[in-house]
Amino acid sequence: MTATLLATHRVDKPWGRHRLWPGFADPAADGEPVGEIWFQTPGDSAPDLLIKYLFTSEKLSVQVHPDDAQARAAGLPRGKDECWVILDAEPDSTIALGTKRPVDRETLRAAALDGSIEDLLDWKPVKAGDFFYSGSGTIHAIGAGITLVEVQQNSETTYRLYDYGRPRELHLDQGIAVSDPVPYTPHPMPGRVADGREILVEGPKFVLERWEGGPRMLSLPEGVTGWLIPLRGEGVVDGVAFRAGECVTLQGSASLHAEAGSDLLFAYPGETRL
Repeated sequence: MTATLLATHRVDKPWGRHRLWPGFADPAADGEPVGEIWFQTPGDSAPDLLIKYLFTSEKLSVQVHPDDAQARAAGLPRGKDECWVILDAEPDSTIALGTKRPVDRETLRAAALDGSIEDLLDWKPVKAGDFFYSGSGTIHAIGAGITLVEVQQNSETTYRLYDYGRPRELHLDQGIAVSDPVPYTPHPMPGRVADGREILVEGPKFVLERWEGGPRMLSLPEGVTGWLIPLRGEGVVDGVAFRAGECVTLQGSASLHAEAGSDLLFAYPGETRL
């Protein structure tokens, strides 16, 4: 097994926060708020998946992502399916996923232009422990007061449909073209498949598992990379120590041991569990 501890990249955002999550140092009180922390693969490689933490103090823009075919038609390497594991949320926090009812594209464009798109969206209350899979084409917006881990296809192609009057570029033509403005259908969650092992999502673009602490053997097919994201606790895999707030990429086979009480995510590309 090859295990690599990834570097972190902190991204200042006006909608970010000065209080982050255990495992991360808070920014200085007079510094810029941090909105995202990315885990970066060494060198110039472009892996299939990207792992981020997000910390929100304001609503993020209403946006949508293309699927693989739409992205490639635009000269981009891949589309963007993503999912969110909610770590913490204020009592009134929400995430918009899909529309309350099917709407046509002309209605969607008009609503994006006059701001009534906020009323078209289905804003769902969220709490710690919730999980959402947002496939390409799903109109969505992450609300304020949320800490989450995002697992996504490694693409930063985002089409903004509405941004609450903030002075940022919108992408109405591209965004409306790839939008599927219908009510959100939750992706199937296989759930608990063994002691200490839960499958949060199984494809189409990646699998995300959630593990408890303890020992386990890992075996990845040749050429497949896995991402280990410890949310709580610490441990060792292939001689590499890890703790909450870090991310380790893995290839091949090895043993892992996480202390009791640990909470781990494990992501890898593909449609079926290992």
